[in-house]
Amino acid sequence: MNTLVKKNNLFPSTSFFDDFFTKDLLDWPGSFTDGGTLPKVNIMESADNFEVEMAAPGMKKDDFNIELDNDNLIIEAEIKKEDEQHSENGRYNRKEFSYTSFKRSFYLPNTIEIDKIKAKYHDGILSLVIPKKEEAKRKPVKTIAIS
Repeated sequence: MNTLVKKNNLFPSTSFFDDFFTKDLLDWPGSFTDGGTLPKVNIMESADNFEVEMAAPGMKKDDFNIELDNDNLIIEAEIKKEDEQHSENGRYNRKEFSYTSFKRSFYLPNTIEIDKIKAKYHDGILSLVIPKKEEAKRKPVKTIAIS
């Protein structure tokens, strides 16, 4: 049985968007960068695909690991840094380690082309294009003649 529910038009009524806010596997309160929080994500839907953009400045594409586990898209990253400081006169030495990681997970509908998902990282933004299957694409409006 289908139930019609009035929804805010800000997010289309698809399981991808509905579960975006409720299906995070890890509600991680720690830091992503110095004083930051979990990377923010923009999700857009077009007629042909979903597009995901994650703000993750200061990283390299090798820092990311993206997996699809059944219907869950998992994006995780890990950065390890080691800073060392010496004074000019050699009186002090300081070495600090920094370790940052995050993991985000999103439920994907079963109407996507999993073999055609593409990801790229450029200028601090991780971008994913998740194509829809042909049967999930929005059909053009059709006028029905009245006889």
